[in-house]
Amino acid sequence: RTMWIPLLIWILHFMNLTKGLENTRRNSSVSRLCPAGCATCSALNGCLSCIPRLFFHLELDGMRQRGACLSSCPRGHYGMRSPHISTCTRCKVDCASCFSENFCTHCHPGHFLFQGKCANSCPYGLTANTVLRECTVCSTGCEVCVRRNMCVRCRADLYFLHGQCHLTCPTEFKPDVRLMQCIPKVHCEVGEWTGWGPCVQKRSMRAYRRGQETRNRQLLRSPSDDGDPCPHVSEIRKCVIKMRPKSPTSKNVNLTNNHALRLLLILCMDI
Repeated sequence: RTMWIPLLIWILHFMNLTKGLENTRRNSSVSRLCPAGCATCSALNGCLSCIPRLFFHLELDGMRQRGACLSSCPRGHYGMRSPHISTCTRCKVDCASCFSENFCTHCHPGHFLFQGKCANSCPYGLTANTVLRECTVCSTGCEVCVRRNMCVRCRADLYFLHGQCHLTCPTEFKPDVRLMQCIPKVHCEVGEWTGWGPCVQKRSMRAYRRGQETRNRQLLRSPSDDGDPCPHVSEIRKCVIKMRPKSPTSKNVNLTNNHALRLLLILCMDI
């Protein structure tokens, strides 16, 4: 009997060793079939546990939930770490995304973010920004703004200009009391001068052989009431008329006429 005892112990040890090898093979084959990041999994439920530093997250797969292991939690969830398992937890109902259970980072439509909370209205003095879905601090005198330095509606007694509110309009602008806006002043604008025209002689200047010549420029834009007035669009200056030299033919005609007159006077005297 004493001889059979060591043999029995050896047989039991061999059976345990065989069973351990089978479990190791089973676990290794399971881990090879699991999705990336899973420590353990099942074909029905997906990941059951994750490798360190990854978050365990339950995803909807039709009517079934399957486990997944992620490096960061999806939108609408925040990560909670613990020594045993790190999980993705859903944000509060009014949060579109959050940093932790009590700190929202984005809100759903109809809610506005203020100090990590989502509410359906903003505190007094803040503007509910429907684009960013947050409560925005506007600049002084602004009632509604897109961001701090971009106002879209000013207080009733202030003028609006380029996203800012003004008590009086800047130098190059004039106030529009009806619209409560600062409107740019329109200054006169003229074109380039034309060349000088021909020298034209007036009757009063014929004895002096002097005349006048004119040049003009076009009016491109008329000024507003507060804009710079237009300069002259026409100029006149004196000029000297160049006399044309007489032709030789005209000189001969004049000499012939003078000679004829002299002959006529001589004949009259003889008679």
